Amino acid sequence: MALVRTSQGTSSDSNTFRGYRYDVFLSFRGEDTRKNFTDHLYTALNNKGFLTFRDDNELKRGEAIKPELKKAIQLSRTSVVVFSKDYASSRWCLDELVVILKHKRTSTDHVVLPVFYDVDPSHLRKQTGSIGKAFAEHQRTQSSKKVKGWREALAEVANLAGMVLADG
Repeated sequence: MALVRTSQGTSSDSNTFRGYRYDVFLSFRGEDTRKNFTDHLYTALNNKGFLTFRDDNELKRGEAIKPELKKAIQLSRTSVVVFSKDYASSRWCLDELVVILKHKRTSTDHVVLPVFYDVDPSHLRKQTGSIGKAFAEHQRTQSSKKVKGWREALAEVANLAGMVLADG
């Protein structure tokens, strides 16, 4: 696993010479999990010494968001993606996921850890339930090429080993 503590501190101590700035890039749908699960996860990672990128804490006002997020993904050793029931309704989240998986394929050591928060991984894989409803809307408003890329990204990440957590 990419998140390891070393005798000299945390893994972030050795990131600089490897070209990393962050131990973890945290991807999530803010409306769903920012004030509960994701906030607790972010705090726990930081308390353990893992330098964690979260968009609402790391981006400065006035910066272009998309290029900064892409750069943060590329400068992270690990991406933790928190999937929630309405994750797929966010074009922003889906675009971010595509960038994360592209980086995983082009980097020899980037790890993607999915967390399925109150959502079944099979719903991502098969695009059913709330995921299917979100894609029905996307098909009306987005290009078929973009929607196809999002569908493939969700199917790919749903097949990765991850954590399944139920709310409550």
